[in-house]
Amino acid sequence: MGPGRTTIAVRDLVKQFGEFTAVDGVDFEVHAGEIFGFLGPNGSGKTTTIRMMLGLLQPTEGEVHVLGIPVLEDPAAIRTKVGYMSQHFSLYNDLTVEQNLRFYGTAYGLSNNTLIERMNTAVGLAGLVGRETEKTQTLSGGWRQRLALSAAILHEPEVLFLDEPTAGVDPVSRREFWELLYKLVEDGVTVFVTTHYMDEAEHCHRLAFIQRGEVIATGSPSELRGSMKTVSILEFEPSDTTEAVKILRESIETGNLLARSVELYGSSIHVFVHGDGSPGSMITKILAREGVDTGKIRQIEPSLEDVFINYMR
Repeated sequence: MGPGRTTIAVRDLVKQFGEFTAVDGVDFEVHAGEIFGFLGPNGSGKTTTIRMMLGLLQPTEGEVHVLGIPVLEDPAAIRTKVGYMSQHFSLYNDLTVEQNLRFYGTAYGLSNNTLIERMNTAVGLAGLVGRETEKTQTLSGGWRQRLALSAAILHEPEVLFLDEPTAGVDPVSRREFWELLYKLVEDGVTVFVTTHYMDEAEHCHRLAFIQRGEVIATGSPSELRGSMKTVSILEFEPSDTTEAVKILRESIETGNLLARSVELYGSSIHVFVHGDGSPGSMITKILAREGVDTGKIRQIEPSLEDVFINYMR
């Protein structure tokens, strides 16, 4: 997707809580009609950033424009133009599906036929037709998630902010949720989504990686993978993964293995090496001396998780 007009512009955003700097000079742009992913581990500053972007939290420094509106000067001006779905879905569990939608629709200023029409659309989008009178607390995490998304877009916002929307939701529900996001983008909605799931990064048009309050890389998934040209990744499944990681990391520290880092991926190990270097035979020898069999070592294309780990280091 080529760049469209700038929908969100964040400039030199800083947030300090006493001596702690939660967000440190964050700077990026989001284009119209794209899904922009804000990726980082828990505690990296994602939620603090999104709250400042929505005018819910005053920054220490910096500025945010959404749809050309200076959010920090006039936060009320964006309220009818944006939708927000928090980590905890912001639903009232003791209310029914219909009552939750009516509450949010009224809060957004909808009434009469418009409210009824939007509620019907929302129920259809969430896949909850026939379950309108069920209490929200009886719904599974995946259904509550879809209901929360439907509530957030009742007023047909131009920009949708989603903070960790798939946390704690099963993989099937996560996939279905992303299919809904693509439908919204087809209708012209711009989506800003925070997540710590690296597999979801593949579904974004562009990304920013955040670590300890700083943006460490931005670009499309293909651009970010392309930035790994100076690093090669070797993958293998040793007979003892825990021991292999320990031995190889010690070998890097002592200079016996020329590599950047060693990371554990389930039953596999990824070794990050400089350039086109391929110290596979050295890895095999080092581990064999300690009684660990490497199995077949192969060079692989980097995943976005590999890219993120490389940038963190």
